Amino acid sequence: MGSVGKIKGFSISSSTAAAAALVVLFPLVFLAQESIAISTSNSLNYTEFRPQISSLRLARIQRHLDRINKPPVLTIQSPDGDIIDCVHRRKQPALDHPLLKNHKIQRVPSAMPKAMRMVKTDAAKDNDNSSSAGGGSRGVRQTWHQDGRRCPKGTVPIRRSTVHDVLRGKSLYDFGKKKSRYTPAAAAGRRPEAPDVVSGNGHEHAIAYTTGSGEVYGAKATINVWDPRIEVVNEFSLSQIWVLSGSFDGSDLNSIEAGWQVSPELYGDSTPRLFTYWTSDAYQATGCYNLLCSGFVQTTNEIAIGGAISPLSSYGGNQYDITILIWKDPNLGNWWMGFGDNTLVGYWPTEIFSHLADRATMVEWGGEVVNSRANGRHTMTQMGSGHFPEEGFAKASYFRNLEIVDSDNSLSSAHDISTLAENTNCYNIKSSYNNEWGTHFYYGGPGKSPQCP
Repeated sequence: MGSVGKIKGFSISSSTAAAAALVVLFPLVFLAQESIAISTSNSLNYTEFRPQISSLRLARIQRHLDRINKPPVLTIQSPDGDIIDCVHRRKQPALDHPLLKNHKIQRVPSAMPKAMRMVKTDAAKDNDNSSSAGGGSRGVRQTWHQDGRRCPKGTVPIRRSTVHDVLRGKSLYDFGKKKSRYTPAAAAGRRPEAPDVVSGNGHEHAIAYTTGSGEVYGAKATINVWDPRIEVVNEFSLSQIWVLSGSFDGSDLNSIEAGWQVSPELYGDSTPRLFTYWTSDAYQATGCYNLLCSGFVQTTNEIAIGGAISPLSSYGGNQYDITILIWKDPNLGNWWMGFGDNTLVGYWPTEIFSHLADRATMVEWGGEVVNSRANGRHTMTQMGSGHFPEEGFAKASYFRNLEIVDSDNSLSSAHDISTLAENTNCYNIKSSYNNEWGTHFYYGGPGKSPQCP
């Protein structure tokens, strides 16, 4: 197979003159504009992919990027290297979904959940050593905001995807998707009432989950933000809320997810980022992270889903957290997402779901990591702060003020919860309750250690 050239770290090969012609026709500007993020404190090579990239594969990737990277009204270069495109609200990827062709964007929810308390009290505002003293995501911002720039009204900020983003993934089909956790064997071994985790597939969890009546219309929590170490590029560490419906022992599970994650494979760095996810078929063919496929309708011009967040908590030092609320609009049925004190990010339309078109049956809160056992042992990828829950505040990561939304669109503390961790020697969880933090828990761990070989 003869080589026809190298472009910005790519060696392009072709076996025919026709394929070689594709290289000439193929747009090259986007390659020249990209930069390769090589390493951070984790010393990971984030762009380690096959050196031989065929022109046909590059052409397929570019066609896909052309579909999800919509023409911007304005482009903002973030200090961390991200490119944020301000895209007209009606041109965003969500509306490419076949079920949303005639969708009318809902600008605001018909009703906010009742009994919403202020995320941060006046007393807490006077104590800036710890943003968790009274709550909220005060002080947490997105990196692309640092120079004061924002997207214009009527547009939505979208993190631009690049060829390098796609090439870090397993394949173009898998780009932006979680690995399917459904297999007939795993489903056969699952208790019907068990939460949405499958042991033995490389994913490990430390979660709390609802055990009540089975009718849930939303959830809320305030989540401590850290920068856990990731050992292998294709592993991740996340902390999130899951809103679930469908059968956990089948292939029709519906899931709405939001939180923060560190994923070198997805983003090319080890920076904590705000993320969303959805699926209507147990992570098989539907859904994706962020706006990497059609589905989630963004309404805010202030928050870029997939954008980096800062500042971060430090061991024994200042603590920072984000508040996430997910709830079902009581009139139109769309599932809205709120971030921080009062920012409406957007919504998952009811049309893209089956079971969640009605209601949720379970909520989970907590951490998840991928343990690839790449070196024949447990990964050193951390969950949360990388410390066990017994260490407590400012050392272990936390979720606090766990709440659920009921059929009356009212928020209340989540009292009927259980906890689960598959491998407590590696990652664990400890829940509690008090008047200030309500239902809360500490969670996480270091991964590989003398107790976790």
